[in-house]
Amino acid sequence: MTTPPPALDATDRRLIKATQEGLPLTRRPYHTVGAAIGLAGEEVMARFCQMLETGVIRRIGVVANHYRLGYVANGMSVWDIADDAVASAGTEVGALDFVSHCYQRPRHLPLWPYNLFAMVHGRSRDEVGLKVAEIARQLGPRVCQYDVLYSSRILKKTGLRLVDQGAP
Repeated sequence: MTTPPPALDATDRRLIKATQEGLPLTRRPYHTVGAAIGLAGEEVMARFCQMLETGVIRRIGVVANHYRLGYVANGMSVWDIADDAVASAGTEVGALDFVSHCYQRPRHLPLWPYNLFAMVHGRSRDEVGLKVAEIARQLGPRVCQYDVLYSSRILKKTGLRLVDQGAP
């Protein structure tokens, strides 16, 4: 039986609402957020740490706009790896500096044999192809088959969003 995460208090809700579009690009972003909602920067950091520890939020991270950085080719590489090797393969692939995220998903046989996914960004499809080939070389005989699915449009990425329901 799993225990539900603790309920958010009014201050945590204000903090999440103040950061749902991202942290400000300032030297001390937690202090900037705190000043906007009447908290000390240290309290903002402590509350985020508490929310991370209790599972209210999973992570705080940077979401880069790859297109603005010149990485216009985005390929989701999909891999058919033996189930007993997929965890270690995923750890290796996820550690590569050109892989932005890597995760395991269930297969959907017979149409979808892939169980490992790794996002690769490049300045061209050729560059992505070279990086995917490097992954294939590293994984070696653990790979049964693989493919690359290229993005055809930009999807908006967002973090946690709170909906006002009359609560503070």
